[in-house]
Amino acid sequence: MWTEIICGLVIYRLFRYFFYGGDILDVETSDFNAIFSVADRLEKLYGGKVYVGLNIPDADTGSRQNIDMVLVTKGEAAVISVKNLSGFVSINEDGSWTCEGGSSHRTEHHPDPVAEAKKQALVLESYLEQRGVALPEGYFSYKVVIPNPKFRAIYNNFPSEVITYEQWVQLKPEAKSMLSGWIKGAFRGGKKEMQESFHQQLNFTLSTVPMWDRLELKGSKYVLGEFLEFKGKQEDVLALRNIKRSKVSRLIIQKTSMFGLAPSKLQVMYSPRDYRSDGASASEWKEVTIRSSTEVIFQPQNSTKVRKYKFSSITSMSLSA
Repeated sequence: MWTEIICGLVIYRLFRYFFYGGDILDVETSDFNAIFSVADRLEKLYGGKVYVGLNIPDADTGSRQNIDMVLVTKGEAAVISVKNLSGFVSINEDGSWTCEGGSSHRTEHHPDPVAEAKKQALVLESYLEQRGVALPEGYFSYKVVIPNPKFRAIYNNFPSEVITYEQWVQLKPEAKSMLSGWIKGAFRGGKKEMQESFHQQLNFTLSTVPMWDRLELKGSKYVLGEFLEFKGKQEDVLALRNIKRSKVSRLIIQKTSMFGLAPSKLQVMYSPRDYRSDGASASEWKEVTIRSSTEVIFQPQNSTKVRKYKFSSITSMSLSA
């Protein structure tokens, strides 16, 4: 019996390795997945556009400010921080949070998330103004969303800027009272032409701000970070030589295996970078064929470890300019 169990585990691990890439088993993607899940739901609830994974220069500190996402709708905008916390969470006198009994099985201390979100909004406003976007004072509101169903509040004393899990699952498109509590209409009563012109400028500028590179892995898993290079056979690396962030904005892995067998070759489609439109047309996409064992070397956000992802485990990759 034990022999059968061990053999079954070995076969399962080999199956995972060949079909999804062993590297997926080594990286925790739940926090990134939570960010993209929140972004997707916000777009469905309120329309507009959500920009994910911003990495904005902070002129005051000379460093970069990570922003999980920015939601922009007509007349409204919000900086949103996602805290994928599980366990029992309480707020300390200084505004910091203490989390106990979570997935890490140890007590965790987090700086005040609301204060962090407020700072992110101020940094973003300053950056956009430097880019020539004339924002009304306090245009960006800010919010902290907790989408983890295992989150438990010890005391119900969270600031109004915090959307707990219970509140998050109850949000509805028609819930204007909750919406108005965290994104504000800055142009109510203004001219329609002025509103449309402003939002076109804002959306265009946000689409070109510094962002983290993005990997989408099989199984609908995401990783934000920095693409470093390709590794593999020389001919495969040479075939990918034109895929540079200065030239390419996105690549998609198209080829799949046949008859349940792991593919030895993959087709990589990539799109030339073009700020003049929302995306390249079908005729502009280019294609190369490489071995499935070719690797993407990637530095995940907030990690000191460099990761290797086989192309066979990747669905797509987006590169920031």
